[in-house]
Amino acid sequence: MAETDSKSTVLNGGSEENEPGEDQHKEGDACGSTEEQTQSSSQNAPKEVADTSGDKPMADVDGETEEKREGEDDEDTDSMDGSGLYSFTEDGERESEGGRRERSTDKDSGKRAARKRNRPGGGTHHSSSSDEEDDDEDEEEEQKNDDDDDDDEAMEAWLGAELCDLRRPVWRAVPSLRSREIGRDSQQFVRRVCGARGLVQRLELQGRLERHTGCVNTLHFNPSGTRLASGSDDLRVVIWDWAIRRAELEFDSGHKSNVFQAKFLPHSGDSTLAMCARDGQIRVAELSATQRCKNTKRVAQHKGAAHKLALEPDSPCSFLSAGEDAVVFGIDLRLDRPANKIVVVKEGDKKVGLYTIFVNPAKTHHFAVGGRDQYVRIYDQRKINENDNNGVLKKFCPSHLVSSESKTNITCLVYSHDGTELLASYNDEDIYLFDSNHSDGADYHRRYKGHRNNATVKGVNFYGPCSEFVVSGSDCGHIYLWDKHSACIVQFMEGDRGGVVNCLEPHPHLPGMATSGLDHDIKLWAPTAENPTGLKGLKEVMKKNKRERDEDSMRHGDQYDTQLLWFLMRHMRNRRPARPRREGADADTDESWSSPDSSDEEDGGPDHVQCMAS
Repeated sequence: MAETDSKSTVLNGGSEENEPGEDQHKEGDACGSTEEQTQSSSQNAPKEVADTSGDKPMADVDGETEEKREGEDDEDTDSMDGSGLYSFTEDGERESEGGRRERSTDKDSGKRAARKRNRPGGGTHHSSSSDEEDDDEDEEEEQKNDDDDDDDEAMEAWLGAELCDLRRPVWRAVPSLRSREIGRDSQQFVRRVCGARGLVQRLELQGRLERHTGCVNTLHFNPSGTRLASGSDDLRVVIWDWAIRRAELEFDSGHKSNVFQAKFLPHSGDSTLAMCARDGQIRVAELSATQRCKNTKRVAQHKGAAHKLALEPDSPCSFLSAGEDAVVFGIDLRLDRPANKIVVVKEGDKKVGLYTIFVNPAKTHHFAVGGRDQYVRIYDQRKINENDNNGVLKKFCPSHLVSSESKTNITCLVYSHDGTELLASYNDEDIYLFDSNHSDGADYHRRYKGHRNNATVKGVNFYGPCSEFVVSGSDCGHIYLWDKHSACIVQFMEGDRGGVVNCLEPHPHLPGMATSGLDHDIKLWAPTAENPTGLKGLKEVMKKNKRERDEDSMRHGDQYDTQLLWFLMRHMRNRRPARPRREGADADTDESWSSPDSSDEEDGGPDHVQCMAS
């Protein structure tokens, strides 16, 4: 790095002088973080956290200085929020572009002079032709370096845009512990701890759960958080006692292709598990208190893959499903024919295949869907009229994607804890936060950048009891956590050796989460690191993800070939004559893909599979 004598920019306009011999500093971004602070916080012991924190407390209104506050007995000097975060800055908070260009030009000139001196002959000119060749090489290399510098500046400007200041830490360790000891706010202690940025910055790998023989596509904690359900490409579902890392129950799901989701139904005593898969089936497993699976039953059938289920928060017997056939089914296990077609999602006259669905936890009659176009659609189950705007209550989309030719898809969406916000992850685009109470057509509220969502149908989630953070996996194999308000990255972890993290499931009551991806195991994370994260390597990985995304966008026409191949394969499969049933085989055949009704009750009863204890 080139050296500089300028001072570091800190939150609220404060400044700090650089130490002697310090490398060129990176200006504090909208989150108030610098690269020097990152290095300092990762090297110093926790006792220095208050001095190295990238999240400096804001100046008090009465002008009280930092030193006075540190001297007070009732103030916590270790908020467990002491990492200097690496992030990108707004242009207005950086040093001037002119200063950077001057230093860059001086450096390039020095490099060219050094190259000339190091050439054979020590810079002695043997002929005019060799001089011309040297000049041409210098010009080409200079042009290349200038282009690289421009690309880097444009990249950092893009990554640094739309960031806000990190808020001062809400939770502080020592005062909170003191309050709990004397019985003050003890009931809120765990809730506040789970949403503390200082603990998020200390997340690290605790262990692995190993049982599956295929990619793990789904994770779901039961409501009490004592059990974890996982489903995989191996067509098996495992129920884990994750605290002791032991599989309590393993059974065959009954699906014929990759299991995409398995969820405990609420208030069912953990005895009912709903599942969906690539084969389009929606199945329900009945579990016993003696750690056995009694059976699994098919309750609905999509004419295409079914990626997601949406649970109603207070219902032990009803839930929704969405499939690539554009159909949303409402499933009520109390009925003889459980599946009821609620809506067929369309844009104009064209069906929109669905990848994700979620029920609003505050208004359970509202649900949101996303799929093979750029729109988040919200429906109200009480008044769906497909002749009126195709039954849609509201539609949201980032304004720059409305007329985009990139053909973006929504791979996952989720509501916040109180249903006021809606988070959507776009294929090979960014993650966007919408206000679900805004009017139809409103633009996004926040944008979260840096990851890559291209190779798989990737999930996204809120983290924290009050949805304080946004968490997502990435094709680069890392896990990203953003502060929801500022859109700054506060945690960055390597989450998958296979290169892709798909599923992220926060624990419902404790500060931690489970993740999975292309690896065949499940990873458990908890805030046990001694020091907060240094976000090492984040800048390079983010730039690499953006560069690869831009390169792929130049070749976006290839996706039409992929869709055409998918269509032809399905068409040939449907034309293939049905295989004769083997004695004792399941009642299902490929005919269920073209059945006009999702429920197969008229075909001789639902598809049952008896399960044996593992």
